[in-house]
Amino acid sequence: MSPRAVVVGPPGSGKTTVGELLAQRLGLGFQDTDALVEKAAGKAVSEIFTTDGEPVFRRLEEQAIAAALTEHDGVLSLGGGAVLSERTRALLAEQTVVFLNVGMAEGVRRTGLSTARPLLAGVNPRATFKALLDARLPLYREVATVEVATDALTPDEVVTAALGGLATSTDALAAGGAAAGGAGTDAVAQARIEEGTR
Repeated sequence: MSPRAVVVGPPGSGKTTVGELLAQRLGLGFQDTDALVEKAAGKAVSEIFTTDGEPVFRRLEEQAIAAALTEHDGVLSLGGGAVLSERTRALLAEQTVVFLNVGMAEGVRRTGLSTARPLLAGVNPRATFKALLDARLPLYREVATVEVATDALTPDEVVTAALGGLATSTDALAAGGAAAGGAGTDAVAQARIEEGTR
């Protein structure tokens, strides 16, 4: 058992919202690894960062992801920094991964100074967000099956773009296009996701 799709991206890219909508569109369940970590730890992510430190959070996150990748068969949304783990990236190599990209200006606008995002708290959120993107962008692209630029899109439009990207990717056509028999984008993408190959 493994997720039909895994959603990754920086803070503010809409991973949870889009993941939930994608799951609904495909008739699947949804899980968010930040929520899984909070449940296991009995406290919020921001509190884990404050009281235990980032290394403890990353260890809990890595464990939650490894478990979810073998126990959850719907859509799974990962925390923004999950791709920093080499182990997690290796596990994602066998998954269908949707990378939600967001530009710096839009990302800062969406996240603001939220205390729920401890890595973005500080005197210069724009510089912090830029540094975060610079460090993580190559890692997101390393694991991605399809990338969607979210800046000018609504969550529903992002889901449609993600499904379209999955349906029209080269291996998607080989895996599910012929079987879909001219079906719509959602049906072809569903075939792609069910095939589970990259």
